[in-house]
Amino acid sequence: MMEDTLSSAPALSTRAAGLLGTLQLRYQMLLDKSTPHTGIRWGVTAAAMLLFLLRIVLAQGWYIICYALAIFLLNLFLAFLTPKIDPEMAEEIEEAEEASASGPGLLPVKNDDEFRPFIRRLPEFKFWLSATKAVLLSIVCSFFAVFDIPVYWPILLFYWLFLFVVTMRRQVQHMIKYRYVPFANFGKQRYRSGR
Repeated sequence: MMEDTLSSAPALSTRAAGLLGTLQLRYQMLLDKSTPHTGIRWGVTAAAMLLFLLRIVLAQGWYIICYALAIFLLNLFLAFLTPKIDPEMAEEIEEAEEASASGPGLLPVKNDDEFRPFIRRLPEFKFWLSATKAVLLSIVCSFFAVFDIPVYWPILLFYWLFLFVVTMRRQVQHMIKYRYVPFANFGKQRYRSGR
């Protein structure tokens, strides 16, 4: 009797691992198929967000979840707008490389010498995926009473708006100072045939 339970335990864990692997593979295939459809992806996320906001308004609760979601989305948006390599740090790195570099054949290090495309700290697909997961998790959390903490929502709204204005002002100043526009090279350039 005891030998039967011991021998079936590895078979059960093997089946569970196989099922989990199959689910992960299907999830990844779905993500891969959705990659080129940017508008549809963001439309689905916007619809989920509207569903969540409708739930919050109709239920008159779960404001803390809404606030946490808004802060998380603001953080993601700032990472999306920020370059992967901060220009302030890049200048210091270039100066250190110039001081230690010797010999011909080195790549140019000045901004005027070579083209450097804008590379985001958080790519668009990862931004979308994280935002969608956060919205779906918020919807799920709004069904549990333990997360319905009584708060005065206008204070949360005012504080979030204050954070948004301050952080976006700082981000815009950073963009102006280092002369980069995160949306200038958005999407692949398309050429029309001259026929």
